[in-house]
Amino acid sequence: MSFRFITKSVHAYLIDYPAAIVLIAAPFVLNLGQSEPLAMWLSVVVGVAALLLAAATDHPTGLVRIIPYWLHLRLDRALGVVFVIVPFALKFGWLDASYYWILAAAVLLTTSIFDAPEEPVVRRPGLHTRTAG
Repeated sequence: MSFRFITKSVHAYLIDYPAAIVLIAAPFVLNLGQSEPLAMWLSVVVGVAALLLAAATDHPTGLVRIIPYWLHLRLDRALGVVFVIVPFALKFGWLDASYYWILAAAVLLTTSIFDAPEEPVVRRPGLHTRTAG
């Protein structure tokens, strides 16, 4: 059973734009920034950047399609690492830190563990069987 089910299309249609909207709206809904105002605004700025990245990526929902999908994924992974580090570096309170760590886990799982290869692996005939010899 493969855990790699997030294809390029799934990422484009079901993850990019909804995630960007959550990054923009969630800080206001959750009242983030009580420990550090940057905790709220970092999410909003990253959400706007995520909208621009999704619109500029070469995938089904990209509007301009100038950024290759593989680069989009690497930028997402880098953002996940930033989301792990920022709460420590900026000494966020528990709610703010938890928000970013949950985002980090979601981003890193989505782009690393659950990400399906763009093209299926080509199998050569006869490689899965043994021959007497």
